[in-house]
Amino acid sequence: MWTTLIIFLYLSFKFSSAASVLRSGTCQLQGRFRLNGMYQTGDVILGGLFEVHFLTVFPELSFRTEPKPPYCEQFDMASFQQAQTMVFAIDEINKNPNLLPNITLGYHLYDNCVMLGMAFRAAFSLVSGTEESFSNLNCTGPPPVIGIVGDSNSTPSIAISSVLGLFRVPIVSYFATCSCLSNREKYPSFFRTIPSDAFQVRAMIKILKHFGWTWVGLVYSDDDYGNHAAQSFLQDVQVFGGCVAFSEILPLDNNRKEIQHTVGVIQASTARVVVVFSTSTYLLPLMDEVVLQNVTDRQWIASEAWATSPVFHTHHLLPFLGGTLGIVIRRGEIQGLHEFLLHLRPNNDQRNNMVRIFWENMFKCRFNIGGRGEKNCSGQEDLSNTDTAYTDVSELRASYNVYKTVYALAHALHDLMQCEEGRGPFSGNKCADITNLQPWQLVHYLQKVNFTTGFGDIVSFDKNGDALAIYDVMNWQPSSDGSIVVRTVGVVNEGATTGKVLTLDEEALYWNFERKKPPRSVCSESCPPGTRRARRKGLPVCCFDCLPCADGEISHTTDADECTICPDDFWSNPDKDRCVPKEEEFLSYEDPLGISLTTASLLGTCFCALVMAIFAHHRNTPIVRANNSELSFLLLLSLKLCFLCVLLFIGRPQLWTCQLRHAVFGISFVLCISSILVKTMVVIAVFKSSRPEGKGAIKWFGTAQQRSTVMVLTALQVAICIVWLSNASPTPHKNSQYVSSKIVYECTIGSVAGFAVLLGYIGFLAAVSFLLAFLARNLPDNFNEAKFITFSMLIFCAVWIAFVPAYVSSPGKNAVAVEIFAILASSFGLLVAIFAPKCYIILLHPEKNTKKNIMGRETQNK
Repeated sequence: MWTTLIIFLYLSFKFSSAASVLRSGTCQLQGRFRLNGMYQTGDVILGGLFEVHFLTVFPELSFRTEPKPPYCEQFDMASFQQAQTMVFAIDEINKNPNLLPNITLGYHLYDNCVMLGMAFRAAFSLVSGTEESFSNLNCTGPPPVIGIVGDSNSTPSIAISSVLGLFRVPIVSYFATCSCLSNREKYPSFFRTIPSDAFQVRAMIKILKHFGWTWVGLVYSDDDYGNHAAQSFLQDVQVFGGCVAFSEILPLDNNRKEIQHTVGVIQASTARVVVVFSTSTYLLPLMDEVVLQNVTDRQWIASEAWATSPVFHTHHLLPFLGGTLGIVIRRGEIQGLHEFLLHLRPNNDQRNNMVRIFWENMFKCRFNIGGRGEKNCSGQEDLSNTDTAYTDVSELRASYNVYKTVYALAHALHDLMQCEEGRGPFSGNKCADITNLQPWQLVHYLQKVNFTTGFGDIVSFDKNGDALAIYDVMNWQPSSDGSIVVRTVGVVNEGATTGKVLTLDEEALYWNFERKKPPRSVCSESCPPGTRRARRKGLPVCCFDCLPCADGEISHTTDADECTICPDDFWSNPDKDRCVPKEEEFLSYEDPLGISLTTASLLGTCFCALVMAIFAHHRNTPIVRANNSELSFLLLLSLKLCFLCVLLFIGRPQLWTCQLRHAVFGISFVLCISSILVKTMVVIAVFKSSRPEGKGAIKWFGTAQQRSTVMVLTALQVAICIVWLSNASPTPHKNSQYVSSKIVYECTIGSVAGFAVLLGYIGFLAAVSFLLAFLARNLPDNFNEAKFITFSMLIFCAVWIAFVPAYVSSPGKNAVAVEIFAILASSFGLLVAIFAPKCYIILLHPEKNTKKNIMGRETQNK
């Protein structure tokens, strides 16, 4: 903010001082910046900004005289190679007859000395020109530079683009990565051949995701590069499901206390992976403290700014930084560059003083000897005998980006020249005029550039001016001499046609851990299928507990946030990882309870058949003939039906069994109870007919009347069943309310009223029979069957009274079992109570089976 204000104040002062000069019709250069550069004339000039020196030295300000211009120190051979790569690319283009024919490119390069102020001076020198005077006030003709290659750092690029973007001067950076520069509204003419930090962050996220590292630490420098990269990382890491255990800022002033605090946080954290966005300058003090505090067992992830920095490749850092994974820009090969670099020679042109400075630093000599003991430079020294970063072309990364940048500008200019008049992209379908070329016209074509380098890489820009993201993944490995060597182990290519963005050679990876395997860096271990994550209160989302899914719910994925409820007819398996069909429950013939009840039913049926056979064999005996033997056989038949109807209650419910089971049950029991009721009435009628005053009673209740009474009473139950089944028939039903994990197959009664009337009618007949039998209990013993009927009806009523609460409180197949038990108990009660005494006499005491014995008491009374 302050820098921009100072620049505008400075420019305002210059413009006001030049106002008087404008009246004379000629613009005069008001002053020159002291800048190191390289220059070559041409039809079209490209500008360049490179950080050839590491340090800017500003003179002391006395405020009495005009301050001397700042100067630069600490020459960087690698950055000078990048500047020479631009010169090489322009020379190669000029020799290419197929690219920009009849146009000679020139260049004007400046050193920014890694200082914002120097970079601004250099940029304005490029766009304003360096001529002493300028008389063409109409501003026709090409500008001093048509485009700028650079700056290499984000902060100068932001400042320069903020101003030059107003004039749409194309700026193509080869190393500025701040994601903020992708803002087209703020920087409309900024392009770059290096991916932005947003792509770099995504590449790092790919690596973290590949190895399952969801719990990571973050360290970043307190500058535009570090702050924007960290902000982007914090957003993207949450999207992929990771969490940041800690976030620490590296101080720009190398404050020892802050650095110690940061290292302490790293050592105390459970995160085993640490991501660092910083340049080597700010990171080196941190690594020195890491060594002092002996912080090992950490997997470092290096951003492109320090992933290949040689200052860390020392013996004493290997135990701490060995195995580091880094993201670096794509390495390329440039044919002929090495030979070109070796043929460089200095000259006396002051506009090429950067070459002379390089020569003096390379050979430790001076062109203008100013003191004793200094070696004189001849300018003919042999570069082939040197071994520095300048001549090393084995790892061309930044230089390769410079090469692509120059070619991008050249291709844009070439496309501009190929425009056909009347079909141009500008107002009125006009084309750009090469004699009066404007920078904004080149921006239009630069946005559409698309070509392939000799190395096979595609160069194009998206709508934000960003290049396709291609990174090499580097791994720091021990070398033979015990230092660190950086090797390429993979590629991150967002434009890969195969769809596989990250490719790693895992066999070539070196891990600086005891197990020689990737570390585990998670706050909580993954939740297996069958469980869900429950976040720990006050901690990031990556810290959670694994809770088992509830019954009826499943999770079939790892780290599920919620369990899924199974469909209605399904239930969770024991592992809670898949839904299985619910167990079907009904009283089956294979069930032990079903087998027992079926056996009891068949036994009861057999007993009835046996008694019937006994009675049939002794049908002419007095005890069988007494009380109407036909009623006895009818009663035995009805009891047999009662026993057999039980079989309709067992087995998988079906429509016909549901409809028949209660109907058969109701009709069978009414037939049984009505037979008992008539027998009771016969006992009473016989007793009355034995007295003089009631001799005609039996005539009114003969065999025909008895049979009719039974039929009428049974017909009423049949009518009830028909009405019930016609209006609300019982149907099979799947019930999951009793037990959620099971499907209980049962028969719905259809109509509660119909079922109640059916049971009520049986209950009514039973109550009348019991009442009549109870009243006749004191009749003479020898032929009085009323006592046995009373006892049998007492059992019957007791069973069915107890049945109601037991049936209501028994769920599922137990309710069916209770009903069957009531049927069997009451049936056996009637069978035993009524027929056991008679069978006892028939089989064991046949001497009592005589009419005299049966009528004995009556005779005695007479």
